Amino acid sequence: MATKSRKSRPGLTLAIFLLAAASLFGIMALGKIWTPKLGLDLKGGMTITLTATNPQVDPDNMELARGIIQNRVDSLGVSEASVTISGDRDIVVSAPNVQRDDLVNLIGSTAQLAFRPVLQIAQVGEQPDSGYDKLPTPKPDPSDVGTQLPIADVLAYAQTPADAQAFQVYQCGDEIATKLDQATVACNREKNTKFLLGPVALVGERVTNAASGVPQGEVSSVVTLTFDSEGTESLRALTTSLVAKSNPTNQFAVVLDGVVESNAVVQSAINDGQAQISGNFTPESAASLANVLKFGSLPLNFEPSQVETVSATLGGEQLRVGLLAGAIGLALVIAYCFVYYRGLGIVVVGSLAVAAVVTYASMVILGEAMGFALNLPAIAGAIVAIGVTADSFVIYFERIRDEIRDGRSLKSALTTGWEKARSTIIVADMVSILSALVLFILAVGGVKGFAFSLGLTTLIDLAVCFFFTKPVVQLLGYTKFFGQGHKLSGLDASHMGVSRDSLLGRRRRSTAHAKGA
Repeated sequence: MATKSRKSRPGLTLAIFLLAAASLFGIMALGKIWTPKLGLDLKGGMTITLTATNPQVDPDNMELARGIIQNRVDSLGVSEASVTISGDRDIVVSAPNVQRDDLVNLIGSTAQLAFRPVLQIAQVGEQPDSGYDKLPTPKPDPSDVGTQLPIADVLAYAQTPADAQAFQVYQCGDEIATKLDQATVACNREKNTKFLLGPVALVGERVTNAASGVPQGEVSSVVTLTFDSEGTESLRALTTSLVAKSNPTNQFAVVLDGVVESNAVVQSAINDGQAQISGNFTPESAASLANVLKFGSLPLNFEPSQVETVSATLGGEQLRVGLLAGAIGLALVIAYCFVYYRGLGIVVVGSLAVAAVVTYASMVILGEAMGFALNLPAIAGAIVAIGVTADSFVIYFERIRDEIRDGRSLKSALTTGWEKARSTIIVADMVSILSALVLFILAVGGVKGFAFSLGLTTLIDLAVCFFFTKPVVQLLGYTKFFGQGHKLSGLDASHMGVSRDSLLGRRRRSTAHAKGA
């Protein structure tokens, strides 16, 4: 039984592809994002390489240090900051629009881990009317940390009207002074609960050990703490006082770098310096809190081994040079295609234009969705992709010409040429994608941007070649200019060294007629 071949619908394929490309700009419009995020080399900022000086460096401690440093950098409020591990003992910190001293002091300081009694708790969005108006808050001086009060003074502390006002008007993310001897306001890491906290009762240095696990006979994870002798006495006094109070003043909060990591209800006085924090912990969250308590400061000693100031002016100049080089390369590719392939050059121009538009939209959306920042290496990867795309055109066009030279008619060659070129194009692009993937996994820093951009543009080349270039060539084959081999079309008989009758398939039809007679 004969099988019916699937009918090609180049017009429908082209329409669907263009609609999909247009939908990318619809997503950009919905998000009101029209420009890609810029990397450090184009925006300017700082790059610091921290090297661990410990004789032995554990990978888990490196990851923990990276997370603590990331939280500190994020507290600056800058976007597109990155903290990555490089090699066995280096952490690379990159932050745009940050001054050198601010970044060095921030990531090199010891984390402020403290235990404070809870005075008030409110869910974010709750605004009880206290009669206070929102007042501008002066930027706190991070060097003025105050002096820790004796535990008796901490327990006797009563919130003041100024404390109540600060709690009322505070919004998660506001900068506020955090002194050891004063009340403060802070939010949890999820930023859905805010706390008014008393002066510091215990500092992180008093914790000698912290661990997580599930106690025997229970099903939920807990965090256990061990304090030194001074911490044991302070904890005894704190818990003895809090256990007799009503909610929420029967709680203390664990605060790291101004963020409430946990707030615990005191159920009984703790006299032996062995505390246990329970709650709705998962094994992962309990382990994370234990690490925070155990390593309030960085778990390793780091020294800045390299500090670089990146100028946006320098990056902008390099960008202009890079774009000029890309424009020259693109112009040469287009000129060659028009000289050698004549009218088919419009397919090249159209395909490159569509690929450029889709690439730009993809970079804008990926920047918003996953933080992809366009840097100079990424632009270099996109420029290299021009050559990858040009290779696809050459493979396809040359296959068409080979089929015509082998005796096929022009219209037949457009179909069979694609069928033979398709596998070659896929293999060539997959080699580029595989190279980009390996480079992305093994590389660090800006080289990852090159690899990501090369892989992205190569995938886009595949899509453009299959769903734009191929249907456009087929549609042009239906026109008189291309379908009948005009001398400027690039598909004329003399240009390919065949007769015009062979090009149009007339010889085959004449032979068939003679045999039928």
